[in-house]
Amino acid sequence: MRPTGVLVLVLVLAACAAGPNDVGLVDAPHVAGFWLGLWHGAISPITFVVSIFNSGVNIYEVHNNGSWYNFGFMLGASVALSGAGRSSAAASSRSRRSTRRGSSD
Repeated sequence: MRPTGVLVLVLVLAACAAGPNDVGLVDAPHVAGFWLGLWHGAISPITFVVSIFNSGVNIYEVHNNGSWYNFGFMLGASVALSGAGRSSAAASSRSRRSTRRGSSD
């Protein structure tokens, strides 16, 4: 790989790195914690769709207490987003079972 290719690759990867949250340092009347993070994660698919059409809606609360909010958000998002996969897998297994039963009759 050429040196320019390596430089471009390093710059692209550096652009993806998380930076400091300066907005989170501002004194806010309410700082989001674990439970609010869990809720925001659980409703994140719906909030994402709303945020496309409304610039005043954000998926992630910037005024949070850090690691506990992040943990709650990721836990809520994983539950919300993995539920759809489980329900479709369960529906496909039910249809396979009913197809097998129908063919043996």
